[in-house]
Amino acid sequence: MGRILAIDYGRKRVGIAVTDSMQIIANKLTTVPTHEIMKFLEEYFKQEDVEQVVIGYPLQNNGQPSQSIEYINPFIKNFLKKFPEMPIEQHDERFTSNLAFRAMIDAGLKKKQRQNKATIDAVSATIILQSYMESKKQF
Repeated sequence: MGRILAIDYGRKRVGIAVTDSMQIIANKLTTVPTHEIMKFLEEYFKQEDVEQVVIGYPLQNNGQPSQSIEYINPFIKNFLKKFPEMPIEQHDERFTSNLAFRAMIDAGLKKKQRQNKATIDAVSATIILQSYMESKKQF
């Protein structure tokens, strides 16, 4: 069984989270500058067995796509062109930044650590991945 990798795509940074090889636990992996994401993914896919990619897809409260779609859709198109064999799924990422901030407070991170946007992006990717995994559980 391969890992699931989650992407929280942003204009400046991309937060990345990944599951363990058994797809039980979501862990934050890193944050990469946006202009380096394709190179990072290419290297990561060579080193790790990734079964699927989940991309945070920002929706508004009414379920309509947010303005961020303007730069996320071109990324998805480029991703599919570069990695045509990699299954990709979009997952609602509403409120993940707020949840990430709350999770960092609950974890006891100091104010200076919570202001680090790279940390917020990686934690947001982890929340996207955890939410995706929970949505796929079958009871």
